[in-house]
Amino acid sequence: MRVFPVFLALLLTAGLARAQTPVEPFKASSALSLELKSARWFDGQGFQKATLYVVDGKFTRKKPKKVHRSMDLKSQFLVPPLAEAHNHNLQNAWGVEQYAQRYLQDGVFYAALLCADPAGAEAARHKLNQDDSVDAIFATACFTSSDGLPLAQLTPAARKDDSQVIVVDSAAEAERKWAKVAERRPDLVKIMLAHADRPELRGRSDQFGRLGLNPDTAATLVRLAHRDGLRVVAHVDSPADFDLALRIGVDLIADLPGYFNPPGEDPEKMLLKPESAQQAARLKVPVITTTAATSQFPLSPALLEKLRSVQRRNLERLKAAGAPVLVGSDLFNGTVQAELRQLHEFGVFGTAELLKIATMDTPQALFPKRRIGCFDEGCEASFLLLGKDPLQDATAIAMPLLRVMQGRILSQMDGVADGDAPAGISTDGGAKKGSKPAAKKQPAPARAKPAPKASTRAPARVS
Repeated sequence: MRVFPVFLALLLTAGLARAQTPVEPFKASSALSLELKSARWFDGQGFQKATLYVVDGKFTRKKPKKVHRSMDLKSQFLVPPLAEAHNHNLQNAWGVEQYAQRYLQDGVFYAALLCADPAGAEAARHKLNQDDSVDAIFATACFTSSDGLPLAQLTPAARKDDSQVIVVDSAAEAERKWAKVAERRPDLVKIMLAHADRPELRGRSDQFGRLGLNPDTAATLVRLAHRDGLRVVAHVDSPADFDLALRIGVDLIADLPGYFNPPGEDPEKMLLKPESAQQAARLKVPVITTTAATSQFPLSPALLEKLRSVQRRNLERLKAAGAPVLVGSDLFNGTVQAELRQLHEFGVFGTAELLKIATMDTPQALFPKRRIGCFDEGCEASFLLLGKDPLQDATAIAMPLLRVMQGRILSQMDGVADGDAPAGISTDGGAKKGSKPAAKKQPAPARAKPAPKASTRAPARVS
């Protein structure tokens, strides 16, 4: 029997999640003018060395007239913040309360929440996209079939009224229900594809909640979304689902086939064909890795080893083809840091490649209209300061010494966040002698408008 991630998420929200060690909240300083002396900053391949400046939340090479803080970085390293391309744990106010500070602690500033009910997402938006919180996008329009994911984990009422996911079984029904999308304010539209090549599974009670849209319905939804300027992300289970997603023109693929193993089947059936990887490369459709999600399934050591082998080979085929890859964990009680550890263990991507995917490619794919994941003139000044070279020690990415979001220092210490620390700071040895006090903090405007207060119940997890 397959244990769905959504079911495990419900178990976590019911009890296990409350056992997580609380993270002291981070606070944002006012926007500061910074001088970053002797900065070593990641350019996607290695580290460049130069003095950088931050003015009005952006990087510049021109020294400002007034510097609030001067930091001598010496042998330390700057990398862009991480992005989580597939999760569900910040989808409502309860999830934000439980996990948002963990994201900041892990250096994760950007997230895609890939199947949120509209009410929960509105409550989450109120708490996210602020000066001291994760920037998030939401798939609040999620489509499945009447026997599809994740209906088995929803209440009967939620199944009937389309409040959490929208159920459609034909192209005509997709056309009729499309009007529901605008009121849900989606950043992304998500479609569920699961065993789309096996119509013989339809109508079987043991398959309820395990299937997805039929090909015609899925294609109609992609056409309608693109007509309205919306990107589509597809949940896929099998290589056949992967091929269908490419054929109907989705913008993102949410899962690497092989993240789980269908009961009783050979894991080798989850192996992508080389030509499928090549097609993803030709179409430039990014694939979100989600290999950390495998840890949520009860697998024997032998089966886990076989499944990890399939995942590794799928990644190798995507890399060989030049297909774009993004990092996302789909791990409800964690962040993309778990995914990075698993990908590093696979050894498919070099350390610099993986760092680029995590800190540049993934955030830029989630927020294509913003200049993030870079240190060039005019890029948003968000970065992590690391004490070791992450190209030599991959664990360094999990231990940021400093977090800066658009020119605002994030700290768990009130004095630093409020600007009480001296203006001249050496990250190696404290404040410089004789430095002037930092500028007094001014109220920082939020980056997102508050949303109406909504339910704080724990979210149902969907893949």
